[in-house]
Amino acid sequence: MFNIVLVEPEIPYNTGNIARTCAATGSTLHLVKPLGFSTEDKYLKRAGLDYWDKVRVIYHENFQELREKYPEGRFFYLSTKGKRYYHEVSYKPGDFLVFGKETQGLPQELLEANKEFTFRIPMLPQIRSLNLSNTVAIVVYEALRQLQFPDFV
Repeated sequence: MFNIVLVEPEIPYNTGNIARTCAATGSTLHLVKPLGFSTEDKYLKRAGLDYWDKVRVIYHENFQELREKYPEGRFFYLSTKGKRYYHEVSYKPGDFLVFGKETQGLPQELLEANKEFTFRIPMLPQIRSLNLSNTVAIVVYEALRQLQFPDFV
């Protein structure tokens, strides 16, 4: 359905939870190295429960490799630095939803180069950010809502 891209994720629990969301939504999970954990991590596996065999996971050495592999892809970047809100996008199946690492988000140069494709989730001003796995779930389910949850029960 969608392509969920995690750029240099650091926390195995979050990636495991996101893998579970990918399984539930038919989305592909793209992991951009370096990862802040081993893919054999017990916490990663526990967070993903028994859904790992239902998730397509693709590894990329860096973000440039990912972009070169999918030159026609529509990429949307999620960041607290976005000027527009995530629900203002008209999502289509196959879109790439790109999220940064937990401690720093996406690289500034990537955001600068993609300002018109960078979006945010509204929050109270005193809050720095949402949890990564919660952010992914919010955005992917908004995209699915726009498509009227095709093939979902």
